[in-house]
Amino acid sequence: MELVNNVGKQDRNIRFAAGGAAILLGIVTGLWWLDIIGLILLATAYFGTCLAYIPLGINTAKETADD
Repeated sequence: MELVNNVGKQDRNIRFAAGGAAILLGIVTGLWWLDIIGLILLATAYFGTCLAYIPLGINTAKETADD
């Protein structure tokens, strides 16, 4: 199964930052669910695919010939 690349560059950077912050906050506070959310954010940023975007029809990745 090939996943659709639907996460753009800016969206990806925000996910990396928010995921890292969530993991750090989860470690500091001991809230394990923040670590899980952080890992999900990092994974979606790394792979460039957000499964929640698919049924909603959202695509922040710009597909242009100039890129």
